[in-house]
Amino acid sequence: MDVACCYSTGVLPFSTNANPLHPPHASCVSFFHSSLTARLSGNLHHLFAYRLQKDVSGDSRTVCVRSCKAQQSRKRPQYVPNKIDDPSYVRIFDTTLRDGEQSPGATLTSKEKLDIARQLAKLGVDIIEAGFPIASPDDLEAVRMISLEVGNNVNSEGYVPVICGLARCSKPDIDAAWEAVRHALRPRIHVFIATSGIHMKHKLRKTPEEVVETARRMVRYARSLGCQDVEFSPEDAGRSDPSFLYQILGEVIKAGATTLNIPDTVGYTLPSEFGDLIAKIKENTPGANDIIISTHCQNDLGLATANTLAGACAGARQVEVTINGIGERAGNASLEEVVMAIRCRGQEIMNGLFTGINTKQIAMASKMVTDYTGMMVQPHKAIVGANAFAHESGIHQDGMLKFKGTYEIMAPDDIGISRADESGIVLGKLSGRHALKTRLLQLGYELESKELDDVFKRFKAVAEKKKALSDEDLEALVSDEVFQPQVVWALSDLQVVCGTMGFSTATVRLLGPDGLQQFGTSVGTGPVDAAYKAIDLIVKVIPVTLLEYSLIAVTEGIDALANTRVVIRADNSPSVTHAQSGKLVQRSFSGTGAGEDVVVSSARAYVSALNKLIGSVSPAVTRQIQHIQEPTVAV
Repeated sequence: MDVACCYSTGVLPFSTNANPLHPPHASCVSFFHSSLTARLSGNLHHLFAYRLQKDVSGDSRTVCVRSCKAQQSRKRPQYVPNKIDDPSYVRIFDTTLRDGEQSPGATLTSKEKLDIARQLAKLGVDIIEAGFPIASPDDLEAVRMISLEVGNNVNSEGYVPVICGLARCSKPDIDAAWEAVRHALRPRIHVFIATSGIHMKHKLRKTPEEVVETARRMVRYARSLGCQDVEFSPEDAGRSDPSFLYQILGEVIKAGATTLNIPDTVGYTLPSEFGDLIAKIKENTPGANDIIISTHCQNDLGLATANTLAGACAGARQVEVTINGIGERAGNASLEEVVMAIRCRGQEIMNGLFTGINTKQIAMASKMVTDYTGMMVQPHKAIVGANAFAHESGIHQDGMLKFKGTYEIMAPDDIGISRADESGIVLGKLSGRHALKTRLLQLGYELESKELDDVFKRFKAVAEKKKALSDEDLEALVSDEVFQPQVVWALSDLQVVCGTMGFSTATVRLLGPDGLQQFGTSVGTGPVDAAYKAIDLIVKVIPVTLLEYSLIAVTEGIDALANTRVVIRADNSPSVTHAQSGKLVQRSFSGTGAGEDVVVSSARAYVSALNKLIGSVSPAVTRQIQHIQEPTVAV
């Protein structure tokens, strides 16, 4: 039997007392008091737990360990727009598909957005901000698709996510948002207007009185369309005058807002400031007790997660986050960091806060967003980074071998990562479909039959050249076969000749949209350049600029798979309306590819990016691009 108790001399006044659910153990009481003394003396606070364990002789012994105690399962409250029955429940508002997509090069196709929305529903997020519908017809259609499918898919427990569309305080924006989300069982319109002095003067060029009137009128208009769930955000609230915030927030509550989102738009505030801002808004805004307070924190100073948690501790019951923390500039508060912090520390430090997130879906969501957006996760990223559960130091390894709690406050399994195959199966060229499927399931990949066939085909091809495939190799193959845009062109064959004795030459064969093979040959300054030029001759997209090219080895060794990422932009790339600036901006498109050969990997990535570009242009241009050309040779 294993009994655990946690005490902390952390942030007062939340947890200076012992947890009443577990009586104190004598051997830990003195340590608790000494820790409290150290805290009050200005030293860092201590968190400890004691654990009664049976040793080999059957005697109990007390072990003090760092502990991330899993929260007991608690039921998600029934959804009501402006209230939460359980005061400890925190709604998770995911804006990966809206704010996250504003990351340069992170453009997503409609299919990719729908796939991510499905995964977010598996994750259990309460609200999915599916996009900014007024940005373009494609954005509106993508949000509508998500509303129709994900927004109507009720699971056995009655859960279905709210589908939200962003809108500026203007009737065309709100009309577009409502048209996109109204098909969902739980639709929401999220309207915003800037409230800081610097924004009102230089961007809006409106007086505070005009801003208040506009906000009040547009919230009322959104409600008049039949939307019972309206969120309002005062953009740049972190730098806004608090008294003005209380005024405008009170007015939009009267107009029908059900959620007030407080954005730290430029990541300017510190946790103590932001927590105090949330507390004072709750205290001074008329009607604040009748709605939900939310946070939206940018990461410009690296404090987005800290500010979000400070806001939750101060009374916010909705937090806006993104998978992997992607977003404008330095990104947003990271969903995985916020959720796991609440899971590990919510009971002891945050007055029992909890979420409805299925944390075992975190790793899969992170991988999907990484592959679709091309935004790579840094190795030391908290929770989902490659090194998050890696231990290289000898001292750390010794501790981990003796007891994992010495250096891990959570287990990889908690977020859906399974690195070791306890069955002892090593995947190689003699492995079958069942072994591959089993290992992919252990890694969190539940593939459909056609997807498994595609991955198995690539697996066999790689296994012929590589003795054994690691988990990282398998994940790279899944990314290259499954997490790809809709195929217009597919790489069939590639042959290059290069060296120091002349120009590099590449011959490429692509499978076209009509199923016919097309050839292209070109020379270049190197094999990759020659391959890209040959591909351009076949696809014949208007001139494309390569904005970014990066290549990494998936694993160690000379036989490692190569993983390539490219970002491109065409001269006539589709333009979309930027949510904050209101200006039209050209989209860029990323693509990824994996292979045993670095040139093949590079070509796959380039074709993937071109497919995204083609899928985003108008139907007329698409037909023109897809028009079959004669085999082309260029010198």
